[in-house]
Amino acid sequence: MNCVNDIIMFLETLAPRNMAENWDNVGLLCGSAGTPVTKILVALDPFPSVCQEAAQLGAELVVTHHPLIFSPLKSITDESSVGRCIHTLLKNGISAVNAHTNLDMAPGGVNDVLAQTLGLEDISIPFPFGQDESGQPYGLLRVGTVPSQPVDAFLSQVKDRLVCPGLRYTDGGKPVHRVAVGGGACGSEWLQAVEAGCDTFVTADVKYNQFWDAQQAGLTLIDAGHFYTENPIVSVLAEKLQSVFPEIQVITSKIHCDCMKFF
Repeated sequence: MNCVNDIIMFLETLAPRNMAENWDNVGLLCGSAGTPVTKILVALDPFPSVCQEAAQLGAELVVTHHPLIFSPLKSITDESSVGRCIHTLLKNGISAVNAHTNLDMAPGGVNDVLAQTLGLEDISIPFPFGQDESGQPYGLLRVGTVPSQPVDAFLSQVKDRLVCPGLRYTDGGKPVHRVAVGGGACGSEWLQAVEAGCDTFVTADVKYNQFWDAQQAGLTLIDAGHFYTENPIVSVLAEKLQSVFPEIQVITSKIHCDCMKFF
């Protein structure tokens, strides 16, 4: 029977730990590497509802993109969200594993999946951080092309394909053709999108001044939400796990959603 460590080793082939930012926290963050696994729950975040879902399903492992523990903890109690998560996981013998910025960077990871979801073609990595063992470049942003179209038409496509309730954007004044993407909080990378010759950049968590600066530079900057720009990786990750571990039941979270709402 496969154990948690087998899943960790497989995730390492998808998103090697050395691709993660040095400030990140990835890998096994709760539980035991030796725990046998018959069910895996895959989600974007290891929030309390997801941990409860894992317990109800009888899963022995939760695999997420975002880490359970990010900042150093001074205590683990039921007075904090992280504390409640850890309590639920340990009480039910569930381990928690994540691949965060390493999965953002890796070939076939978060940003490749985002680019593919949005229909980009001729996808490339404009500013590689390095190469993996097979010689493929890895890095944060992805750049590709779509048929030249008005901004409104592309906005509609982004909203539909990411199934997000709304978009924040600034219009750079050009048709959409060469597009950069960066899932999650990549708003600060807008200048790299410009340097890569892009007219449009899809990301999330964009700040007020970044919208203004991008517009002045002639870049259409689209904020499609942190959850929605990264969530496409969840089903892809679940499919990959299921194909490699057919004897394990791999389940995508049915209750995980964005906590931010539009009124």
